[in-house]
Amino acid sequence: MRTRLLSLALTLAPLSAAAQHAAHLAAPGDTIRYVAYSAGRESGREIFWQDADGTIHSRMEYNDRGRGPSIHTRVRLDEQGIPVWIEAEGVNYYKTPVRERYALRDGRAVWENSADRGEREVEGMAWYAAVDASLPGHLLPQVLLASPSRSLSLLPEGRVRIEPGAELRVSAGGRTQTVRQYAITGFGFQPYRLWLDEQGAFFAAGGEWLAFVREGWQEALPALFAADQAAETAWGAEMGRTLAHRPEGPVVFRNANVFDAEAGRSRPGTTVVVVGNRIQAVGPDGSVAIPQGAQVIDAAGKALLPGLFDMHVHLGMVDGPLHLAAGVTSVRDLANDTTTFPRVAAEWNAGTKVGPRVVVMAGFIDGSGPFTGPTGLRADTPEQARQHVAWYADHGYTHIKLYSSLKPELVPIIAQEAHRRGMRVSGHIPEGMTAAQAVRAGYDEIQHANMLFLNFLSDTLDTRTPQRFSGPAQYGAELDLGSPEVRDFIALLKERGTVLDPTLNVFKQLFTARAGEVDPVLAAVASRLPAQVQRGLRGGGLPVPEGMDQRYRDSFRAFLALTVMMHRAGIPIVPGTDAMPGFALHHELELYEMAGIPANEVLQIATIGSARVARREADLGSITPGKLADLVLVDGDPATRISDVRKVEMVMKDGVFYRPDELNQVLGVQPRGGW
Repeated sequence: MRTRLLSLALTLAPLSAAAQHAAHLAAPGDTIRYVAYSAGRESGREIFWQDADGTIHSRMEYNDRGRGPSIHTRVRLDEQGIPVWIEAEGVNYYKTPVRERYALRDGRAVWENSADRGEREVEGMAWYAAVDASLPGHLLPQVLLASPSRSLSLLPEGRVRIEPGAELRVSAGGRTQTVRQYAITGFGFQPYRLWLDEQGAFFAAGGEWLAFVREGWQEALPALFAADQAAETAWGAEMGRTLAHRPEGPVVFRNANVFDAEAGRSRPGTTVVVVGNRIQAVGPDGSVAIPQGAQVIDAAGKALLPGLFDMHVHLGMVDGPLHLAAGVTSVRDLANDTTTFPRVAAEWNAGTKVGPRVVVMAGFIDGSGPFTGPTGLRADTPEQARQHVAWYADHGYTHIKLYSSLKPELVPIIAQEAHRRGMRVSGHIPEGMTAAQAVRAGYDEIQHANMLFLNFLSDTLDTRTPQRFSGPAQYGAELDLGSPEVRDFIALLKERGTVLDPTLNVFKQLFTARAGEVDPVLAAVASRLPAQVQRGLRGGGLPVPEGMDQRYRDSFRAFLALTVMMHRAGIPIVPGTDAMPGFALHHELELYEMAGIPANEVLQIATIGSARVARREADLGSITPGKLADLVLVDGDPATRISDVRKVEMVMKDGVFYRPDELNQVLGVQPRGGW
């Protein structure tokens, strides 16, 4: 909805004292001030003030290890509180210069920003959805609440609506006041929740990973987060009641083109029998007994796949239906909060809420410092390292993920303790360490393909910062993939059984997306997404230095080439996205095929291969008698053309049916239609 409310899976670091001081000096004394908060610490500020002529100013900035926007916005309102003029300039999250302009005059709106430009005749009241500008958070709620329908047309398109929620008495610094929660729908996949104070002014919004709150009221955030979580839980529970279709008896699929994940081939003319939440029988049509009273589904020759895995996610409530609608029935969460998320995961696993099976929860450990991660535990000593591993193991975690600010000397200590407790270890490569050193120190897996390239570049880069992206983008194309150094590295990974989670879609977006063009990762589905989500797909990726556009694209091709080299060398690959749920997984698999991995092997990677890495192959990953009934019916044959995996018609998770179009409709995603 607004730049400051980006959903981040990345660390937010605090502004320097000098930057905060400068921000204070840049505005008059009657400024309204808000603090950006992430993981219990200050990460930025937003300040508002008004000129004598009525112009409202905003300065918003937060810092994420060198990333993060810095925007100055000016806005003027009409007598109804509708913006009629907006100007904003600064830099966006990736530090690319941005400039937004909007004007409404004589019934005609004209706009230009980093995503699009256009003009339109306006009848009645309409709200312009800003892309780069940051407007005061109470403006839209106040206009919506004054509307008899509590709704308003959006520009360029769409409609927003507001619903009041819970009231809450909050205290901080010896002061107490009542604030009220509101939910605005129409901007994205789920309601945007915010809080207004007793005078109707913006008080707070956001979550544990990034929130903005009135200065001096930071102590109120935990109570606000809990109330927001309660509202989201109720929203998710309603989906669970209405979107899960539970069979009354056995279910039989006949005339299905079943993908045999173990063999890596399709078996047409196959019958599959499901009883309860387990697969009871699989065999050629006519050879399998049909239980009495069974619901028989004629697959009409369509592909029946084991449920797909996404092995790199950071789950939120809205992610559940998006994953299932795409055929993703199992996920591995690689960093999340340690309080709410385990309960949500348990509810998804129990089927009381709509979401994939959470097969792995990873405990996150980083070191202290300005670039530390936004969640998890901090370890700076061997004692802390061992204590944190023990805490995660005692709380049901089976995996440890390490991050960039961790001291390299703590890696073998953590790995030894984790392995002693039966846990796997993976992550980013800590600053001052190479990927090869991390593997020798005990890494079982490496997240992100850029970490492979940094194995040869990291001596010249600070890998805690955005240099871990820009370095491989600028120099990845120059790496000689046939060199002895690269071959020795591949041999080391093979020898140690190291797994690779490349998240190629992330680097396609970072290296090849350009401002004003649709994100290439989601281009195939962009037209189906909510209007304002579509606009968000045009913001571009990393800022590209002059003359290096082709170099960035060539570096991404090098990422593809190294990935297929790893696969052909026998190094296990798991498909992770670290991006938009469901849709990004489809493109991640397409990128593997584009790199040169045959489609049937890509399907193995996304099914039985992932199940093995997750240590769940006894129950998941293939359509085999005795395994859990996680199945996906696809109108096509992804084993020969991986893009057909997009044509999901039905999903069964744990023996329960889900209809993709129903799931998508709740989130404002248009039906798939023809492909």
